[in-house]
Amino acid sequence: MATIAAPKVPWGHFHVATYHKWVGKQGSGSKVEECRQFFREYGTAAVCHFYTSFDHPEDRHAWSRETNLGLLELEREVFLSGCHKAFLLFMDSCGICRKCTGVRGECKSPKLARPTPEAMAMDVYTTVRQYGFPIQVLKDYSETMNRYAFLMVE
Repeated sequence: MATIAAPKVPWGHFHVATYHKWVGKQGSGSKVEECRQFFREYGTAAVCHFYTSFDHPEDRHAWSRETNLGLLELEREVFLSGCHKAFLLFMDSCGICRKCTGVRGECKSPKLARPTPEAMAMDVYTTVRQYGFPIQVLKDYSETMNRYAFLMVE
């Protein structure tokens, strides 16, 4: 399902009900083996592909925030449909709070924070390419960017 990348810094095991203890900021990733175990617990993942480009690079932050908020609504709907372990991996750094504290324990929205796939040691490029999705390194901001979120479902 996911291609696991290089090691990240430790932050422990979690699930949706206790995730508030482990706010998923960039650079707050798990040990690779913990990530592998996390992905083993899920049988299905929905790959959510988003693409856009911006005239002004700073506009991407508001777009990412709104997209992530919409994805949280999707995660909740899947959870309420009976998938009690539904868990979202954001397509970009959290960005839920307009002004992030940058410190896990001081997060103002811990119930909404989620890690990125990269924070879970996923090699997003390899993972999405194996399913035929487009992705490439961009040379400048005028190019269309492809972003991916993953909704994990047991």
